[in-house]
Amino acid sequence: MDIPQVVRNKAEVAGAFDWAEGLPTMIAELESEWSFRVTQPLDGATEAYVVEVELGNGEPAVLKVLVPRPSMAVASEIEVLRLVAGDGCPTLYRSDPDRSAILMERLGPSLESMGLAVEERHRILCEAASRIWRRVDADFPSGAEKGEWLIDLVLEKWDSLGRPLPGRVVDHAISCARSRVAAHDPSRSVLVHGDVHQWNALAHRDGFKLIDPDGLVAEPEYDLGVIMREDPVELMTGDPYRRATRLGSMTGLDPQAIWEWGAVERVATGLVLTEIDLQPVGRQMLAAAEYASGLS
Repeated sequence: MDIPQVVRNKAEVAGAFDWAEGLPTMIAELESEWSFRVTQPLDGATEAYVVEVELGNGEPAVLKVLVPRPSMAVASEIEVLRLVAGDGCPTLYRSDPDRSAILMERLGPSLESMGLAVEERHRILCEAASRIWRRVDADFPSGAEKGEWLIDLVLEKWDSLGRPLPGRVVDHAISCARSRVAAHDPSRSVLVHGDVHQWNALAHRDGFKLIDPDGLVAEPEYDLGVIMREDPVELMTGDPYRRATRLGSMTGLDPQAIWEWGAVERVATGLVLTEIDLQPVGRQMLAAAEYASGLS
């Protein structure tokens, strides 16, 4: 079974050392229980083993088996898919949180593969994310909790990786996160995707749908902060705050909140990608974090 190295690295970081060895047996069991046939693996995943399958009626679908983590990540993803019911995310067919397995609708090519200009990609991502934003009665982490979690993550990874960023960049990211924690307002909080980027946006007959939802109840600016952290090379070609302004204009949301979420997401994600050796994007994201913090 050809498991991408970055997925193996993620499993080792998570302490799931036997996960890869047990995958063939688990998938064979699911194949029997859920009546599908594996056809081919899919590229691009960093936290799961993903394969294309064919259901008993001939319909194409996707099986995703996530790297086990000591969190509610799998349950949250399943609950988001259940709540949106195909509107903005793939339609959920079957799930087993105990085995971190999800069977869902097969979508088309990724937005990343289409070679569109950055501004057009951002417009598509904003439209896709906005389909998910809705008030929900569900037990997801709040935006304030995510902000605190990001602070802890940045401090822990920065230290364990030998402090690959100047302290002022980390201080700026933490200050931005604390600002968003303080600004948390339950009355503005909606279900957000939590990881909106071009590799997670796949073509569908009515536009694009977003895969791999994290599931948070937060201000919608959080999702646009994730868009702020992406395309790090392009971010360093001019004034990075212009991106926050443009995203705010597209959606009617607050550019400063978008900017602040982007600052902490850029550092946190750059450190995580460095840890699992997903390069060069890890280095690029940290370089963009240092560039953008110097202009704040």
